[in-house]
Amino acid sequence: MASDLQPIQERRVHVGQGSHQVSGDRSVVFSTILGSCVAACIRDPVAGIGGMNHFLLPEAPGGGAGDRRYGAQAMELLINGLLALGARRDRLEAKVFGGARMTTSFNDIGGKNAEFVRRFLHEDGIPIISQSLGGTLARRIHFTPSTGAAAQHLVQDAAVIARERVVVTAPARDTGAVELFD
Repeated sequence: MASDLQPIQERRVHVGQGSHQVSGDRSVVFSTILGSCVAACIRDPVAGIGGMNHFLLPEAPGGGAGDRRYGAQAMELLINGLLALGARRDRLEAKVFGGARMTTSFNDIGGKNAEFVRRFLHEDGIPIISQSLGGTLARRIHFTPSTGAAAQHLVQDAAVIARERVVVTAPARDTGAVELFD
């Protein structure tokens, strides 16, 4: 009984561009940093299982549909990963972040990413219970998949975004592997 009162040692897991992670481990906190990219944090609140993805572009042109950098593939991989851990599709709920307009060019990638994630989730019947999309600032996101708690910190300094591109990742499943993102 006393062990239930002990604080849980938090384990941060970075979700880099073009990747996703899923877990039901109470100690895991997923984190990422987003500019025009979008992260969907999806969970089954009954099962206590959740996950996060991080995609760069909404849909692949032509034959690139298998590329995890694109929203369609990233969303499918995340949802399938949750279902494989025991989540039920009819209980899934989402929190979505990112989609900032990081440049003044005519091509608003962030806006297209935000539009894509809203449309995808609507068509899949997954309610968005919280969102922070658009704007002009990057965001650092922390998501606890077992509880659904999410925190967002706006990033004013573009140099922080550049530093975040090189991160050592602790995998959610203890495989002993380390991934580097550049």
